[in-house]
Amino acid sequence: MTASTAAARYDWRRFLAVAGPGIVVMLADTDAGSIVTAAQSGAQWGYRLLLWQALLIPILYVVQELTIRLGMVTGRGHAELIKERYGALWAWISVGSLVASCAGALLTELSGLAGVGELFGVPTWVTLALVVGGLLLMAATHTYLTVERIAIAIGAFELVFLLVAWLAHPRLADVAAGIADLPAADPKYLYLVSANIGAVIMPWMVFFQQASIVERKLGVEDLGPARLDTAIGAVVTQLVMAAALVAVAATLGRAGGAAKLDTVQQIASAITPYLGKVGGRILFGLGMAGAALVAAIVVTLTAARALAEVVGAKNGLDHEPTEAPWFYGAYAVVLLVAAAVVGSGADLVALSVGVQVMNSLLLPVVLGFLFLLACGLPRPWRLEGAYAWLAGALIAATVAVGVYAGVAGLWN
Repeated sequence: MTASTAAARYDWRRFLAVAGPGIVVMLADTDAGSIVTAAQSGAQWGYRLLLWQALLIPILYVVQELTIRLGMVTGRGHAELIKERYGALWAWISVGSLVASCAGALLTELSGLAGVGELFGVPTWVTLALVVGGLLLMAATHTYLTVERIAIAIGAFELVFLLVAWLAHPRLADVAAGIADLPAADPKYLYLVSANIGAVIMPWMVFFQQASIVERKLGVEDLGPARLDTAIGAVVTQLVMAAALVAVAATLGRAGGAAKLDTVQQIASAITPYLGKVGGRILFGLGMAGAALVAAIVVTLTAARALAEVVGAKNGLDHEPTEAPWFYGAYAVVLLVAAAVVGSGADLVALSVGVQVMNSLLLPVVLGFLFLLACGLPRPWRLEGAYAWLAGALIAATVAVGVYAGVAGLWN
């Protein structure tokens, strides 16, 4: 065996040992709300929002790469680091925006799961009881690494949407025409642009991946494999988003602007012309359930971790419930409150799109702190030079477009 072969094998093994946080957070990124937003985009605007899915890949990678640096270099969670650098007030402001984002996301995940249950005749209360009970049991009985593997296995069902898009046989001429037609002056289009940005760049992703890096005890020597882990996840999550958009655009959205989705059942029905009624329901149900479950795990853990960090309490799944009561208590309360709200009845489609727009409006706080913290790291990991200018420009442009589109859409 040559030295180069041995090195390649070592690097591959190292990647497998490090990989996980990036893929998990990206699978969670394509959550129930994101799938609904992509489906709504395809239904109302055909392929006119497809280009945004590609443009957001490098932005998503840059944002999450900065969280990797922060976690590996400082060994601290995001909320804890903000508190240390800027004080408790700013930490609470940041965590407040995070909790709002997590709460909104969790409502969409549980609503999505309830909708999938209804597709197969399962009452909402039964679905919610099973999901909440399962997530509480998982958190209380498993370590972070085990939960990470469970999340990846569940999230893999999202890849079903790639098959759905392929079987829908989108016409390439329609795709090209849609990509070239961007009605940027239409407030309804801008509202969904903002929703798509918020569906991809989510505040809780920053907090979760940094906390996961710390909980896995990864160091700067793991930066290369962690970057690859994140890059793979960024591409996969956007392929899934694009696939969901294409699958619906190939059916409901061909005329553009003529269709509107109001329920999970309508979204599932949008793909059945090519897949058959039973096959369409099963494939959609698997993909939607996978997306919603992995995101429910991530957002609940993120909210509980951040709240525990900001008050200086122990947090993380590697602690027993008796050792970290604040963390496990927050985890349980967040889940139970969200389930109670969803059980009372909610419009999933309107809620999902609205939550994504809220995420866009929260980006100035979240990405602002992320950029400042990365610029304050010690050399050689500090964000500086040409890459700092590039990252800053991408973040500023994303924030500007997301906020402008969201405000314009809401105002009109």
